[in-house]
Amino acid sequence: MWQPYLNVIAEQLKQAVHVLDRFHIMKKMNEAIDKVRRSEAARLERDGYEPVLKHSRWCLLKRPENRTEKQTVKLAELMQYNLQSVRSYLLREDFQRFWEYTSPGWAVKFLGEWCTRTMRSKIEPMKKVAISLREHRDLILNWFRAKGTVSAGFLPFGLGPPHNSRFIPSSI
Repeated sequence: MWQPYLNVIAEQLKQAVHVLDRFHIMKKMNEAIDKVRRSEAARLERDGYEPVLKHSRWCLLKRPENRTEKQTVKLAELMQYNLQSVRSYLLREDFQRFWEYTSPGWAVKFLGEWCTRTMRSKIEPMKKVAISLREHRDLILNWFRAKGTVSAGFLPFGLGPPHNSRFIPSSI
């Protein structure tokens, strides 16, 4: 998040709870996975290996229920390789458990462990996501305070909500 923007929100909307929502967090993870996939595919091609990552973008980025049968088969093939793209995908899938927690205490424990595991993965784009999640931990945990609901609330001065957050009244 852009710090000057957060400062204005904190000053102007003291009763609001700022929530970094699921959609935008998962979008950042997908961008990281795609970056890993692109760079790994280029490296494999440059080193003369079989192009196993060719046509793999959407099987790595789509949710399981939205994959075609062909994409599901391709993903199963990829799972046989120890690729950074596959490990990034598995980290993202593991993170999905975060949204199932009902207790902020357990969620923060999971978030810390997930970030530690991701930092140890040595996959730079995913490490950047983990660093960002750590930096914005309180805003992410507000998701539990909001009970998973979001509202694109109103902001003064015609600012409108930023592209990666939602606002809800603090009374929720």
